[in-house]
Amino acid sequence: MTDKSPAKPVPAATILMLRDSPEGLEVFMVVRHHQIDFASGALVFPGGKADPADFDAELIPRLTGAAADTDMRANQVAAIRESFEECGVLLARPDGSDQLIDGARLAELESYRDRLHKGELTITEFLEREQLTLACDLLTHFAHWVTPDMMPKRFDTHFFLAVAPPDHLAIHDGHESVDSVWIRPEDALAEAEAGTKTIIFPTLRNIEKLAEYTNCDAAITATAGTKPVMVLPWTERRDDGNWLCIPPEAGYAISEEKMPERAPR
Repeated sequence: MTDKSPAKPVPAATILMLRDSPEGLEVFMVVRHHQIDFASGALVFPGGKADPADFDAELIPRLTGAAADTDMRANQVAAIRESFEECGVLLARPDGSDQLIDGARLAELESYRDRLHKGELTITEFLEREQLTLACDLLTHFAHWVTPDMMPKRFDTHFFLAVAPPDHLAIHDGHESVDSVWIRPEDALAEAEAGTKTIIFPTLRNIEKLAEYTNCDAAITATAGTKPVMVLPWTERRDDGNWLCIPPEAGYAISEEKMPERAPR
């Protein structure tokens, strides 16, 4: 007898790295490698699965402003770790300092990006070796999405906002992502509409929400202190086809979208 129960969602974190530019608010996005099994070729925010090491209680002394809840704390760690691995931005402070590491110190840590990605050392080992503390206090919880039940691979993903330090040069890693761009949310939406960029449904909804804000302060101020509504999309079969739906109370501009018809085989 086949077990048809839904796959258990894997904890994951995504970071919307922001900056203010003369043209307005911009967010850092990467293009997923075509051989990646999730959102291959799509324009996405940096992020990924939480590693077992991200849950390590030994990390707690090396975290500032971390959540008390173990899972949320691990999501915060994963968001910062993934932003370092995927785009080379590290929200960390030298032990005993209230200032983030500068660009010169970040350059000295460049080799750790690949080693963390390959699992050659844990985030705890990295922080202890370099005497660093992760700045979880600079993350703002923005959204919470869970992959639908019918999908074979599922993720329980928390989205965080953070402002990129001005002297940290964001650049894609060349492994999971093959291209990167700082882009205004409005421009990303326009490219998705024109078909020049592939952007999956959850990413598109969060870009729309981000486009409501004119600068970093506005986005973070409006979001801080609010608890995102968990979004677990579902499908509905209607007379005119299949529709993908999300809870209206999640606050997105669109709560349902007609799915494209599949071509007959």
